[in-house]
Amino acid sequence: MLAATSGAELIDGKAFAEALRARIGERAAAFAQYAGRRPGLAVVLVGEDPASQVYVGAKAKACEAAGIASFEHRLSADTSEAALLSLVERLNQDEAVDGILVQMPLPQGLDEQAIIAAINPDKDVDGFHVINAGRLSVGQEGFIPCTPLGCMMLLKDRLGDLSGLDAVVIGRSNIVGKPMAQLLVDANATVTIAHSRTKNLADIVRRADIVVAAVGRPEMIRGDWIKPGATVIDVGINRLPPEEGKERGRLVGDVAFAESRDVAGAITPVPGGVGPMTIAVLLRNTLVAAHHHAGMPVPEGL
Repeated sequence: MLAATSGAELIDGKAFAEALRARIGERAAAFAQYAGRRPGLAVVLVGEDPASQVYVGAKAKACEAAGIASFEHRLSADTSEAALLSLVERLNQDEAVDGILVQMPLPQGLDEQAIIAAINPDKDVDGFHVINAGRLSVGQEGFIPCTPLGCMMLLKDRLGDLSGLDAVVIGRSNIVGKPMAQLLVDANATVTIAHSRTKNLADIVRRADIVVAAVGRPEMIRGDWIKPGATVIDVGINRLPPEEGKERGRLVGDVAFAESRDVAGAITPVPGGVGPMTIAVLLRNTLVAAHHHAGMPVPEGL
């Protein structure tokens, strides 16, 4: 979904996510009528990280709005790893729970990889489990991390067939960069994974038809790096220092937006671009997990 702006078209992730959530709501209602229960997502929050509390609250509201049952488990920061693993195992066995999400980051002293590994891969709606990463890498069906899958939805909505396009992914995290690159390869794009230490990064970006920026550095990608007409997906969300007289600095992406939209063919804003897609795809993954759990075919439109 695109909205007109000066220069590049604006890829409206908020509108796309709202439409996806509406479809999820319809299909969740149909699932509940057939299965006799709502799809269920368990969210585990350990500690009192302010950003994590906001995210968990937003996920709970989104679940309820979509007709998905939300089971919140809030644990103190001094929770032991054994206690957390025990909770994950109970959720693995709980027939009302289709998806499990352990909010990251965890407090110091808890092994994030051990916790992720304990989640049943078929309930791993975050797509972080090594089995789901392996499924993605060999083309098998599995859960894909929400942010890159949301980015791919926006790209296909904008461009249709990605075959033969030159794509650059800036960032190599297990959560965004690597799965994003794999999705683009699977869509028959020619893909380069770059990062902050890549030599001649600007020159590499300049040849790309698709740029996905997920490096975590505010406005690192400059406008003169962008190939005219390219599609730019900005995953970054960074808060700048506050200007004089203001309490909070403005939010910016990893791409210098004002410069880049004069060159690009289409670009996601920050905020309002990729961000809304992440929760929408989490709901989508939970609904898919519910259908698998109930032995039902996954409905179209997800």
